[in-house]
Order: sequence, then C-alpha cells, then structure tokens
Amino acid sequence: MATALSGYFDAHYGAQHVLPDAGYRPSANEEFMNPVQLAYFRQKLLNWKEEIVRESQGTIAQLKSGPLREADLTDRASSETDWSIELRTRDRQRKLVAKIDSALRRIESGEYGFCEVTGEPISLARLEARPIATMTVEAQERHERNERVSRDD
Repeated sequence: MATALSGYFDAHYGAQHVLPDAGYRPSANEEFMNPVQLAYFRQKLLNWKEEIVRESQGTIAQLKSGPLREADLTDRASSETDWSIELRTRDRQRKLVAKIDSALRRIESGEYGFCEVTGEPISLARLEARPIATMTVEAQERHERNERVSRDD
C-alpha cells in the first residue's frame, strides 16, 4: 500500500529502504537523522499541521454560520469573549503552522535535528516532544537568558 510518506521516501531515498513500522520511535542506537528518522519526523509534522488546519476550518465554518444572536447582553459578552479567545488561539496556530513548514524545509535541506546555533544534534527526546525545535535545550536556555537581559535593559 503506497502512502504519501512512502512516495516521499521512495523519491528521496530509493524504494529499497524500509519505512518505519507503526510503532517505530527514533532511538539513540541508530544513526542520527537517518532516512527512517527523517521520514518519521516528517510524518509527525505533517500530521500535526493537518490537525491544526482541520481545527481552523471548523472555526471558519462557525464564523460563516452567522453573527452572534444572544438576546441577553451578558450572554452576548460571554460569546464574544469566547470568540476572541478562539481567534487568538487560531492566530497562535497560524504561527505554529509557519514553524512546522520551516521544520519540513529543514528536513528537505538536511538541516533538521541540528541546532541552528551550535550545529550539535538536538536530542531525540526534545524533537519527539517539540518537533519544531531549532536549538538544543542548552542553546535555547542561553537564548532565553540573553533575551531576558536585553528586555531588562
């Protein structure tokens, strides 16, 4: 059975390579960012993006269904607050989609999984938890400390 992932994999790495099993998890016991790991993270990112897009389409459909019709001012205010929160969430997710797209481009260019500051590998546990990570934990902590110092000035 061919999937979008297998099509990508075959085009980039040749059909002789094996795709990860359904229960596959990247391991430190294998070569870092080997083709199977890259395919795994690519699919993880694509699934995440698809979920966000699906949620946003639901929000758009609700917005198109018409204006708020609560007669009571308190109910209307509550509904408007709920929509405001929903729209802020969608805006954050729009920014997240941009980060997902950037991670997918890094997979294509061979830069994925390596810290943009130090060039060191980002831990598999960090990538598993945050597949859009661009820095090691240590580099991220330094970056955040420097940002705080800059803000305090």
